[in-house]
Amino acid sequence: MINVSKQMDELLNTASEKGKTLLLHSCCAPCSSYVLTYICSTYRVTVLYFNPNITEAAEYEKRAAEEKRFIDEINAKGIPAFPIRYLDGRYDSKEFLDAVKGYESCPERGERCAICFRLRLSESARVAAEGKYDYFATTLTLSPLKDAALLNRIGEEEGIRFGVKYLPSDFKKKGGYLKSIELSKEYGLYRQDFCGCVFSRAERERLKAGQRSNTE
Repeated sequence: MINVSKQMDELLNTASEKGKTLLLHSCCAPCSSYVLTYICSTYRVTVLYFNPNITEAAEYEKRAAEEKRFIDEINAKGIPAFPIRYLDGRYDSKEFLDAVKGYESCPERGERCAICFRLRLSESARVAAEGKYDYFATTLTLSPLKDAALLNRIGEEEGIRFGVKYLPSDFKKKGGYLKSIELSKEYGLYRQDFCGCVFSRAERERLKAGQRSNTE
């Protein structure tokens, strides 16, 4: 099995990689916080915010605004070797709902989530190919609730389909997830407690209700 975390460390320390362009799909500011500080000394990063799975427009706008704010703050501090750019993806939650039609009752981390991953990574690959980026990647592998192997397989498949290199990752390794929590506190980032879709919100509410009943 390939150790993608070690593989990425080696790439980041390869002189010929310095200044190459990378389109980074971001799911949210907290996840991107660690990822950006980890890779921005090597790559010229453009963050693509494409998340039609966030089915409430107000929630989407709140998360997008936090992403922009975080990028502006670390750029202003001179943290990245190359200024990080931000790119708004199109937003239409119907695109997600149409894609997962028939899978509404699937549990979290099931087939519905795999469809959602492909939707977002396919668009990321398309934008990366159109913009002639050297690579594309996603922050989704930072979450301990997401299957990095599945994400990397989908990313590689979509990269082949669009003719652009996918950068495999497992950003939660080496304490990446814990570092993202620390950075979220440092920058006062909004940390949501569900992935974004109505289905994950409903499951989160059921869990909260169960926890309350257990303490009563």
